[in-house]
Amino acid sequence: MREYILRRLLLAIPTMLLVSMVVFGLIRLIPGDIAVLMVEDFRYASDVEELRKRLGLDQPLPVQYAKWLWQILQGDLGESLWTRRTAMEEVLLRFPVSVELGVLAMIISLSIALPIGVLSAIRQDTWADYIARTLAIIGLSMPNFWIATLVILFGSTLWNYSPALQFIPFTQDPLRNLGQFIPPAAILGAATAAVTMRMTRGMMLEVLRQDYIRTAWAKGLRERVVIYRHALRNALVPVITIIGLQIPVVLSGTVILETIFGLPGMSRFVLNAIQNRDYPMLQTVNLLYAAVVVLANLVVDILYGFLDPRIRYR
Repeated sequence: MREYILRRLLLAIPTMLLVSMVVFGLIRLIPGDIAVLMVEDFRYASDVEELRKRLGLDQPLPVQYAKWLWQILQGDLGESLWTRRTAMEEVLLRFPVSVELGVLAMIISLSIALPIGVLSAIRQDTWADYIARTLAIIGLSMPNFWIATLVILFGSTLWNYSPALQFIPFTQDPLRNLGQFIPPAAILGAATAAVTMRMTRGMMLEVLRQDYIRTAWAKGLRERVVIYRHALRNALVPVITIIGLQIPVVLSGTVILETIFGLPGMSRFVLNAIQNRDYPMLQTVNLLYAAVVVLANLVVDILYGFLDPRIRYR
């Protein structure tokens, strides 16, 4: 296990290197010149070429990339071209908000998807199964930003609900903080729960037809033991894969919902950085999201061994 984890961590290095190249190149393809923007619209300097030289943008792109990569290896993620604040300082102010929203959304998603998926499988072709499948199709069909808009619209007109104007940290008031996060987390969690529920149902139906499950029934084991100890554990292996693949979806979903519900997470930060062509900030955010995805995939692979003892790491 240790050797496997070490190999995966070593493989993450070229992955992150490739991601850094793609991020660095794509960001430079955004239309517009930040030096022209800063001079003409905000009067940061009197001369464009002088400002470009001061920001280090006059050098060839390979040289800029090499310097940025060397800064990262030294633990320096760069600083904003506008505010001169460090990228790490800016991210630490906002990333915990996005993480809290994402974690709550995943908790809600799994709390909905796993029980309903199991119930839908063991009660196949009953009214419970039909209702669960219908809800899953509805969840897959409706985008979360549209649901969020309807929640705010009908909430304000029917129940006098509106998102809080001021963010309340969890350390200051946990209950009011959760009250701010539950509506967007529920919307995001319900959307991702639809996919997980359908996968759980499909894998449970496949596992329940296996010979060892029929043997467990023949031994007279209780339904709870057969379902949860024998069937669900083996059905969860591909479900865990789907959950790992949904992490990037949750991260991208938080950007939209944070904007709608006024949460001070990464969404406004990213949008402002794109509008201002703040290259170091965009590079840092994309690398951070890539690192989260790589780490999540590693955790998913490790969980395989705990769910299915037949899986061996070599």
